[in-house]
Amino acid sequence: MRGSRVVAIAALAASIYVAPAVAHHSFAAEFDENKTVSLKGTVTEMKWANPHAWIYIEVKGADGKVVKWACETGGANALYRRGWRKEDLPAGTAIVIDGWQARNGTNTANARSITFPDGRRLFAGTSNPKDAGK
Repeated sequence: MRGSRVVAIAALAASIYVAPAVAHHSFAAEFDENKTVSLKGTVTEMKWANPHAWIYIEVKGADGKVVKWACETGGANALYRRGWRKEDLPAGTAIVIDGWQARNGTNTANARSITFPDGRRLFAGTSNPKDAGK
């Protein structure tokens, strides 16, 4: 009985560490490093979450139509360590997001950096392995 209890506890502990890895994706699976984007728009919402936070912006296209984009960043904890604060991106904030578009062509991107009108720039914690340390 004691042996099976130890095995059950070990299995539970292992599942706690495996679950986040299973739920996570690789950059290359979702984003195309050859499809860079530079999105100038206005923040509609910022969702602070782990393993990725999300910035939602509205971008005015060349035809004048507003297009909504969802931009993945690093997790909330990583952003905070890089100097981000929740008050940095209230709705209505004008920003430029540089990053990479989703492989499926949707208005989804992986953000590399965020630039404010005053020139201040924040690294977004991209999951692109070729750029993640910058």
